[in-house]
Amino acid sequence: MLTGRHRTGSRRRTLLRLGIGGGAIVAAVIAVAVGMNQVAGVRACAAVLPAAGSGGQIATHYVLQSGGGNCSYPAPPADNLYVAMSPSEYDSAAPCGSYLEVTGPDGSVRVKVVDQCPECATGHIDLSATAFARIAPLSAGLISVSYHTIADPPLPGPLAFEVKTGSSQYWLALVVMNTGNALSSVQVQTAAGWLTLGRTSWDGWIAQSGAGAGPFTVRLTDTLGNQSTVRGIALEPGAVQTTGTYMYGAGSTPPTASPASVAATSPAASPSRTPASSPAARRKHAAPSATPTVPRSLAAQAAIEPPATPAIDPQTPGAAPGC
Repeated sequence: MLTGRHRTGSRRRTLLRLGIGGGAIVAAVIAVAVGMNQVAGVRACAAVLPAAGSGGQIATHYVLQSGGGNCSYPAPPADNLYVAMSPSEYDSAAPCGSYLEVTGPDGSVRVKVVDQCPECATGHIDLSATAFARIAPLSAGLISVSYHTIADPPLPGPLAFEVKTGSSQYWLALVVMNTGNALSSVQVQTAAGWLTLGRTSWDGWIAQSGAGAGPFTVRLTDTLGNQSTVRGIALEPGAVQTTGTYMYGAGSTPPTASPASVAATSPAASPSRTPASSPAARRKHAAPSATPTVPRSLAAQAAIEPPATPAIDPQTPGAAPGC
C-alpha cells in the first residue's frame, strides 16, 4: 500500500478514495497511482497534481472537517466559499482573510482565503466543494481556472477578534476576522505608545511580552492602506469578540465603538496545548478519479503548524513520512 503520506496531529488531507477493501486495495492503489503517473505526470508517492491550462492555474476541491483552516478562524465562512493556497502563495499567512475571484468552465466565484494546501504547487488552489460546484461539476475533480485577489471586497460583517487561548498580560495572541483585504499591521496601544505585533504562519498576531491586562485598543492596517481602530477588546482567551466597526466602507462606525464578547463558534484550545489546535483543522479532499486514501505527510504538516508559545506545550507530531 502507498505510504507516501501519513496522518499527523489532527489535520489530514485525503487526496484519493476507493470503496473496496482487503488485497484489492493494494492492487487498486498501485494500479491507479501508476496509471495517474503515466497519464498526468503525478508522483505516486506524493500524489502531487500537475498544472494545466495555458495559464498554468488549476483548482481541486476539499472540505474542512473542523475549524476554519490554517488561518485559525473559529469556523469556515457562513457561505462555505473558501480556498486553500499553495505554500508559496500562502506565504506564511500573508493573504489570510483576503478574497479571490476564481473563474472556471461554468462561471466565477468569490472565495475567502482561510487555509494552506501543502501539497499544491504554485498556481494550484484547493476550493471548498461548495465553491468548486459554482464553476464546474464536482465530478471534474481538477479543472483549469484563472484567479486574482479582489481589492476592497464587500465585507461579511464588522471586525471581530479572538484572543487566543493561552494569552495573558504577559503574552498576547490575536486573530482578526472580517478584514476584507489581508492585513499588513496590527498594533496595540500601551502606556509607551503603539506596540506592533508580529505575525505567525497560522495568522496569529503576537505580543511576545504581552500588552498588559487590557482592555485593549487595537489599530489595524490592511495591504491597501485602509486603517481602523477598535477600543475595548477584553483579555478573554477563547472568546470571539464582535464589534460595530467595519474595516472600510460606508458601514464603518467611529473607532470608539466597544466590542461585545460572545462564545466562540468552535471549542477553544486547551490551555495546555499550543494554538495549533485552531489552525490544524482536518481537511478532506476530493481529487479527480475516485481512488485510494493517501494521508498528508509530516513534512507538509510541520510546515504549517504554529510554534509552541511560552508556558504552552507543543503538539506531538505523528509518524514520519515514508516517501
